[in-house]
Amino acid sequence: MINSQRLSRRFIQLAQIDSESRHEAQVASAIENMLTPMGATVCYDRAGEKTGGDCSNLVAKFPGNRNVPPLFLSGHMDTVVPGKGVRVVFENGVFTSDGTTILGSDDKSAIAIILEVMAVIRENNLPCPPVELIFTVCEEIGLLGAKYFDLSLIDSKFGYILDSTDTEGIVTRAPAANKLFIEVTGRAAHAGAAPEKGVSAIFAAAKAISGLELGRIDSETTCNLGIITGGMATNIIPEKVEIRGEARSHDPEKLDRITKKMVSAFEDTARNLQHGDTVPRVTVTVEHDFPNTRIPEDHEVVVLARKAAANLGRTLESKTIGGGADANVFFGKGLSAGVLGTGMTDVHTVNESIALKDMEDTARLVLEILQVHAAEEQK
Repeated sequence: MINSQRLSRRFIQLAQIDSESRHEAQVASAIENMLTPMGATVCYDRAGEKTGGDCSNLVAKFPGNRNVPPLFLSGHMDTVVPGKGVRVVFENGVFTSDGTTILGSDDKSAIAIILEVMAVIRENNLPCPPVELIFTVCEEIGLLGAKYFDLSLIDSKFGYILDSTDTEGIVTRAPAANKLFIEVTGRAAHAGAAPEKGVSAIFAAAKAISGLELGRIDSETTCNLGIITGGMATNIIPEKVEIRGEARSHDPEKLDRITKKMVSAFEDTARNLQHGDTVPRVTVTVEHDFPNTRIPEDHEVVVLARKAAANLGRTLESKTIGGGADANVFFGKGLSAGVLGTGMTDVHTVNESIALKDMEDTARLVLEILQVHAAEEQK
């Protein structure tokens, strides 16, 4: 029942609307205009006031026609850069951009799929549970829309987020993450005339970093220092260095340990380099970025999706990933979200692509999930 031409048309329309993070208002308006003729009630929360963007999270509700608990379907409206002026090319069943921008299948393929599923249900008068759609903002810059989402707008306790690549998997485990903001302060001096009077912040930072184990720590844990800025000129002993990094782990205790180890490396190095002086000194701020996701195999969100996949002659393998998504934040708020794939590839690059067939397959799976859940109506 999936209408491939309509799915394709909607995806192209959505992909070609500029919606880089904090600038989702135009695409949100287009989505709202598609939803209201389907009978959805649409509202927005106030997340935009906290993200500094021009739009807030969009929530749309369909009352359904079966007496079962509601579930939610979700995707994010923003894209990474370069996402302005996207021109979609469709050849041999595959969507790409013209090569000058990203495509935006992350995550507009999700939105197009969800819209198609709800359209099919409406035009065929199919059994339908109460469905709540959540389209978030600013996912790509720190899951901000999900972090500021107003939970009072929905009744669902579980659902599905379409924001992964693998169409044969459901993500049930993802790590928690901490962000680290490190500032190393030394003392400026002329590098040629009086280097003895200076204390190099770069040297102190480098010495601390050299003692760290970075990358993959074990099967559950990683850490990284990704941004270093500092110094003014080659003839000035650098007074300040700023470093940004992160730590991730599926085990909260391991996350705490690796974070403390990273902090200690800088604090201990600064202390060891001091000789009766106050420099170098280190200031570290640790920000908990998002919690881990751990959905058990017997949870309804997994069982329901696997039953729907089996009805379609498919299997869904539980997936453990190293990245974060809105699902992590929702899990921390008490909502269980299985993450499903839409088939998008090479995301966050100008080589991004997605096959229409993969989008159709995901649409069929989501439609079957709703049908299976509707069949659980209490008599």
